[in-house]
Amino acid sequence: MLLAAALYFALVFAAGFVLGVLRTLWLAPRVGGRRAELLEMPLMLGVSALAAAALARGPAAELVMSGRLLMGGLALLMLLGAELLVVKLMRGMSLSRYFAGRDPVALAAYLVALLGFALMPAVAGAAT
Repeated sequence: MLLAAALYFALVFAAGFVLGVLRTLWLAPRVGGRRAELLEMPLMLGVSALAAAALARGPAAELVMSGRLLMGGLALLMLLGAELLVVKLMRGMSLSRYFAGRDPVALAAYLVALLGFALMPAVAGAAT
């Protein structure tokens, strides 16, 4: 389960890192920060769904529903930890300053997307 959670986190984090760079450098200057974040979220949920589905046929194939929920929860903890490191190390910001500077609509959508990310392994497992 830990391996599946780590793989799930790594796949989604890598895609999010690439999309985040594109969003920040290319999309946000054209459409604004809020729109850029909101446009990125369905893509990230799609990446989460694809990664969870692939793992449901591989390393997570033998997990029961509670194991898939735990896998998603562990991956969420890894994702939040990595994002905190990125905020601190790459942006040089405190967590409170980071959240205070976020658009409230985009932040709410981000929190919903995090919930979707955490639940996706269970959803993918139920679909297989």
